[in-house]
Amino acid sequence: MSQYFDLGDETLWNPSNGASRMFQRHVALHEAELGLPSGIGPMEMDECQIDPVAFGAFVHALLARHRRTGHSIVLALSEDFTAIALVLAGRAGIEVDWARLSAETDGRLEDVQVSAVTGMSEPPDGAAWAAALRARARELGRRMPR
Repeated sequence: MSQYFDLGDETLWNPSNGASRMFQRHVALHEAELGLPSGIGPMEMDECQIDPVAFGAFVHALLARHRRTGHSIVLALSEDFTAIALVLAGRAGIEVDWARLSAETDGRLEDVQVSAVTGMSEPPDGAAWAAALRARARELGRRMPR
């Protein structure tokens, strides 16, 4: 069995029921963390619609938050979800402003990790951050059937 994440008549992703349930739970978690709706509608009869405008805003907020943290645990917990959201955004035709996201973090860091040995962690260089996240999205996208 599988479920469908659709944009109009186009299927963006057709995961198994288990992967879909887990993804939807992660969506709810990130909606709560960001204080922003995802644009991913309810699953009804194994189908849900994605609102591209709301999803685009959600993805940009998700990426901005990801960019502003250097906390290894927060990154580990959110990186694959963020990469999956990027795959869906790409399939939905949502443009990501990588230049803006890769730029300086405006001094606003979130969830910093402090260690007695290494001091405060900083987010990685913007270009390296963007390249790594896009590479992970490409890798996962190859395993996300339509």
